[in-house]
Order: sequence, then C-alpha cells, then structure tokens
Amino acid sequence: MPVSDQEHGRLVVLAGPTAVGKGTVAAYVREHFPEVWLSVSATTRKPRPGEVHGVHYFFVSDEEFQRMAHEGELLEYAVVHGRASYGTPRQPVLDAIAAGRLPLLEIDLQGARQVKERMPEAYLVFLEPPSWDELVRRLVGRGTETADEQDVRLQTARAELAAVSEFDTTIVNDDVRRAAEELVSLMRKPPR
Repeated sequence: MPVSDQEHGRLVVLAGPTAVGKGTVAAYVREHFPEVWLSVSATTRKPRPGEVHGVHYFFVSDEEFQRMAHEGELLEYAVVHGRASYGTPRQPVLDAIAAGRLPLLEIDLQGARQVKERMPEAYLVFLEPPSWDELVRRLVGRGTETADEQDVRLQTARAELAAVSEFDTTIVNDDVRRAAEELVSLMRKPPR
C-alpha cells in the first residue's frame, strides 16, 4: 500500500553496487543542485573519516535503530554486507514530497526494493560502474575496508549488478559530474 499519493512529484531512488560512487554522485548533487532534497539515512556503522552526523548519516546505536524500525519510523531498512544496519527515516521523505521538493534517496538494493514495494510510484535509478575492473579499483582504492570486508562487498556487488532489470533506468558512473547532471535531469521530468 503506497504511503503517499505523489500529488507533488515523485520520489527518486538512486541505488547500485558497493563502491560504484553513489555517495560521490549524491555529494555532487548536494553541492551543485540545491533544489534537490537528499535524504539522510540512519546507520549503525561507525563514521568514516570526514563524515558528519546528521549530514552524511545519522549514526545511531543498534538499540536506537531497532526502536526506529519497530515503531515504523523507517521507510526502508536492511543489514548491509552482513554487518551494519541502514535505514531511511520516513517522515522527512514524506515532508519533502508534500513540500514539492525534488526528493532523492541514495540507498542500497535491498532498500530500493522496499521503497518500491511501499511506494510503487517511486522512480528507481541504477548507478552502474563503467566496468567490473573499475568497480574493484574504486573499492580497493578508497582504502576504507579491510581485505576481508572488500571480499564481502565484492560478492555483494555481483548480486547487486544482476538486479539492474528491476530499475526504471540506468546511469553509468563514468564521470561524476555527467552522472549527477543526468540524474537531476531525470528528477526534473514530470512523473508519467
């Protein structure tokens, strides 16, 4: 059952495999397209260097996350890579839609599926790497995960890449600026 009638626009969901650059594209959009409202996810993982609570994520305890999920405060949520929980606070998304903003969720595949189930009118955009080798290079190059964590993420990425057909459209992230501009162009189009 939809949680919104989408009278004011549509929710756009950006998802794709680990290390494809979802966060980088979203950061570019945040900086260059102020008309886009970016949802801030809650997570139980520890902050990476440079990440700010309330800007990049809401960093919460396992207990607080479970409370939010149990009380229906999350539009979607999942355990990602078998380790940390991530979720999208529901009310800010609904408020952005009602205010006529251009709302964007940058989330993982599991979350995108949940959003589509709860809001069938959401528009799903799959961010794809230029190649598998480039995806591996990006993951290893960012240096934020151990070798074991990289292996888990690459296994997850293979499954995520196979889900591309579930999405409304695909954008190849071969250039951050171009990918972000293509994404915002899609967001500006009226719903069909």
